[in-house]
Amino acid sequence: MSVFRVIWRNALHRKTLSVLTMLSVALTAALLLFVLMWNEGVEKGAEKGYGPFEITMGAEGSKTQLAMSTYYHIGAPTGNIPNALYEQVKKEAEAEEVFAITTGDNLNGYPIVGVDARYFAVRYGDKQLASGSLYDGLGEAVIGSHAARTLGLNVGDTFKGGHGLVHSAEAAGEHAEEHHEEESGGHADASHEGAQGEHNEHNEHDEHEAFSYKVVGILPPLHSPDDRAVFTTLDYAWAVHGEAAQHDREVTALMVKPKSLLGAQALKNKYDAMTGLQAMYTGKAVADVVNVVDKGTQVVQIVTYLCVLLAALTLLLSLLAAASERRKDVALLRLIGKPGRYVWAALVGEGVFLTAGGLLVGLLLGHSAGAAGSSLLFDFAGIQIDPWSLAPGELLLAGGAVLLGIAASAIPAWQVYRVDPLYLFRS
Repeated sequence: MSVFRVIWRNALHRKTLSVLTMLSVALTAALLLFVLMWNEGVEKGAEKGYGPFEITMGAEGSKTQLAMSTYYHIGAPTGNIPNALYEQVKKEAEAEEVFAITTGDNLNGYPIVGVDARYFAVRYGDKQLASGSLYDGLGEAVIGSHAARTLGLNVGDTFKGGHGLVHSAEAAGEHAEEHHEEESGGHADASHEGAQGEHNEHNEHDEHEAFSYKVVGILPPLHSPDDRAVFTTLDYAWAVHGEAAQHDREVTALMVKPKSLLGAQALKNKYDAMTGLQAMYTGKAVADVVNVVDKGTQVVQIVTYLCVLLAALTLLLSLLAAASERRKDVALLRLIGKPGRYVWAALVGEGVFLTAGGLLVGLLLGHSAGAAGSSLLFDFAGIQIDPWSLAPGELLLAGGAVLLGIAASAIPAWQVYRVDPLYLFRS
């Protein structure tokens, strides 16, 4: 009888324990793989997150909040700054390219970002649109690939945005009632304040209802947070919010591509000293965000390592229980003259078989879970993963799992093999 047949029959003999052992290995492998894919997504997002814009300017506040809202389209911005400041920075000799953005509206949860159409060429080079063309006039919009796919938008469709950065507006061609709640201030203290709030809300709703966008282009996959945004002209926010916005024009943030490192330092120092304004090194702010994420990942890794230990103990106990049942089988193999390598291969092979089987199931489960949750993860965390590509460290994970299976199998195998076969039959 071949070694492989012996291993297979031994595994089938104890189906329940074999399945539970493989399941523990599979769940551990799937969790480890997801952590690897998460880390890869975070690192790639940090690399591609801000392009050539080494300096970012915005209202005073949290630097990480400014970076996340400007480049990752996550969270609220720190506030607005005068459009006159944008015009001033554009004239700086140390600035090669300067782009202002306006935000504050959304389409079914996807942020609407106002920015000059040249932004795409400066940041992404000469990439061609998937369809259509870039916007050129007020009310025209270009949709990120992920947002277009999720919302089902195509060139020629029209839609209306909603106020705020959360899901509150109707999808393309549909109308839904919009509700606004104040995050601070709680309940109105007087009926006059409540009536005034309702009046302002009604005005904002009417303004958004009156302004319609037309899709003129769909972006190709850029593999950056811009895939989940809607882009239009910079002045959309001023047009949507009426005469007051037109008179006191403001922008949300400035993205600056400096001509040199010295130029970056000069711009940062000059504008960071201004009242109500912050100028920061984008890379440092993004690095701070990654460090925070890394700390959370480390906690997950500790839990994962505990799962690995638990899976190894489960495998060891399973094999120890099997070894105690198979002492006489092993003794018989040795008495009929089977070589030691045959006996060792049968004993260790069962552990490797259970480990390898659980590993394959776990890797398939991990990749499948990544594919099922990648869109949701990108929507809510801005982290893009490629679920069907080989994750960094995945081969190391597979090799480590097999070695763990060999190590866990060697202990019970040695305990059985070192006993005198004649003693087993006499007892």
